[in-house]
Amino acid sequence: MFAALCVELGFCLHEKGEDRVIQALSQGLDAATRAVFAAEGMDYLTASGDLRRAVRDCLKANLPA
Repeated sequence: MFAALCVELGFCLHEKGEDRVIQALSQGLDAATRAVFAAEGMDYLTASGDLRRAVRDCLKANLPA
């Protein structure tokens, strides 16, 4: 999941960021998407809708089993 985020979208998270995203997944894909932006130091609300959607779609397509 994190390799796809890095390769496909350039969101290469550090270990702490990955842990935050994993924890947020229990609250749903939207929470995990916000966690990705927070881990990258980006403001989720000011990011383009296309980028937010791409991150969410990437997470969804690469969810751990």
